[in-house]
Amino acid sequence: MVLFFASSAVNPPATIYMGKDKVENEDLIKYAWPQDVWFHVDKLSSAHVYLRMSEGMTWEAIPQALLTDCAQLLVRKKQGDMAVGQVSFHSDKRVKRIHVPKRENPIVNRLNKTKIEKVIDHEQEKIDRVKKENARKHVAAAQRKKEEAELAKQREEEKTARSYDLLFNVEEDPDVPKLTGKAIEEEFM
Repeated sequence: MVLFFASSAVNPPATIYMGKDKVENEDLIKYAWPQDVWFHVDKLSSAHVYLRMSEGMTWEAIPQALLTDCAQLLVRKKQGDMAVGQVSFHSDKRVKRIHVPKRENPIVNRLNKTKIEKVIDHEQEKIDRVKKENARKHVAAAQRKKEEAELAKQREEEKTARSYDLLFNVEEDPDVPKLTGKAIEEEFM
């Protein structure tokens, strides 16, 4: 069971989600999207909270109000049902620490009003996401190929316009009879 929240700290509202229990944490880590940001209480066993960043958002530029919403969800309930374990990171350089002095009930209450519990088929969700991303990439590649073809055509037209090949081409009048080599010499004299 995954809990979804809509944070109105940004516009459009951001999607925040978390597992209902410690069993769900492993699947959430395994099937997290590349644009998801993971939140965890430092040096304690805690829930995993994820922020699904919207298009164009970077983890370095997440608004402070949205960071606060995510952090408040981590302290929203007693963490006694979490198993003790070690947390490691792929890159310590990509770790941000946020100090949360106390639980702020208005923030938690606002988020709880948007809470939706869903049973997620993580594998199918991943397949659907990959299909959509591949379709988007295919459309972008087709558009890029079309633009390159138009550019190549334009360059060919410019090359033809600058070429001397057409300079000496004389259009022949179909009504004038064609002259042979001897007739051309006689006309020249």
